[in-house]
Amino acid sequence: MATTAPERPQVRTSPTAYEALTKHYEKHPEERPQHPHKWDVSRSDIYFEDRWQPIFKEMQDAGPLHYIPESPYGPYWAVVGHKAIQHIEALPETFSSSWEYGGITILERLTEEELAESKADRRELPMFIAMDRPQHTGQRRTVAPKFTPSAMAEMEPEIRQRTGELLDTLPRGEVFDWVDKVSIELTTGMLAILFGFPWEDRRMLTFWSDWSGDTELAGVRELDEMRWEFLHEMGAYFQALWIERTQDKEPGNDLISMMIHSEAMNQMRPEEFIGNLVLLIVGGNDTTRNTMSGIIHSFDKFPDQRKLFEEQPELIPNAVQECLRFQTPLAHMRRTCTEDTEVFGQTIKKGDKVVLWYLGANREESVFENPHKLDITRENARRHIAFGYGIHRCVGARLAELQLRVLLEEMHKRRMRVHVAGDVERVRANFVHGFRKLEVEITDF
Repeated sequence: MATTAPERPQVRTSPTAYEALTKHYEKHPEERPQHPHKWDVSRSDIYFEDRWQPIFKEMQDAGPLHYIPESPYGPYWAVVGHKAIQHIEALPETFSSSWEYGGITILERLTEEELAESKADRRELPMFIAMDRPQHTGQRRTVAPKFTPSAMAEMEPEIRQRTGELLDTLPRGEVFDWVDKVSIELTTGMLAILFGFPWEDRRMLTFWSDWSGDTELAGVRELDEMRWEFLHEMGAYFQALWIERTQDKEPGNDLISMMIHSEAMNQMRPEEFIGNLVLLIVGGNDTTRNTMSGIIHSFDKFPDQRKLFEEQPELIPNAVQECLRFQTPLAHMRRTCTEDTEVFGQTIKKGDKVVLWYLGANREESVFENPHKLDITRENARRHIAFGYGIHRCVGARLAELQLRVLLEEMHKRRMRVHVAGDVERVRANFVHGFRKLEVEITDF
């Protein structure tokens, strides 16, 4: 007898991660993280206020990596050199991404003693980006076919149609929030299609992405509790979709169906299932969303480059690469050293936390001339490491590039010029690097 799929659970979509953290610090200002070291770039205020650039330059002038002995996330190595990051990424056995050591963000992994003292459960989310070989290889291979060149060619007409239709609905002669109306709408729509996610609930994906990607939340006990509640609600919702898909007569072409029919992923524990959902949602949402906003902001900041885009649309593919370099939507990734080793004259000990600051490396003067200027003709724009490097390079990089290229092409087709015309609010975070609000107005060129 056929079993019926469970009803999809009711889930909450408030408060947002930003609202919860802001309210907490208003009530408990003494709990704001303290950063005594001048080069501790884990502080979120420097990204919120867009004043991180001189700190990274000072560090790069002094060397490619530096030990930060004290931070709210424990001691860590800050790797700020472009070449040093590539070197470390190319040694995945020595510099592990595994969740068992702490995963891919700067967050501290509590010791057994600290866990016992705080009476907390160990909460970890295995995901394939936070795994080493061979587990990483099998799970990555499961989803990789969704992002091949042929898959991109199949998806492009639909992406172009959705992008064009959205641009045609945008108001003229009035100020609106580009982040909400364009960046979020296009990226959540794309995610909904990839997952076969119910269209009417697609904004839940943005909500979950924001709660998943904010590292500072984990440092506040009550907010971390709330974060895990939201993640379990997300897991329950996707579990209902999973059961629905198992009853499909023909295997679907969405990411959930691909997991179901993969030996590497169809027996995942609940934590691993949630972990991989977080990876695909944050990877597919925050990165492209913030670059779509970053393009508009940087074109407004550098009107000469906007003019070049308007006059020479053939520059669009390179403009996409330069905008990815300039924005760098994920500021860092973390590795853990598995054996004592020497890197660029520094001895890194087994167990040391090593944080790769892609954001700083993409503005390194020795690699990118005049790095704080957007230059859509930049010959080496493709040398950016906004997608990472080596075996953990973003699996969805081609899709992100496609979405960004189509957005620029469809804007150009409509002779659409977007001006910043109101509030600009950046994300207050050290992991996701982007915009919460970008008020704009559209004119024609």
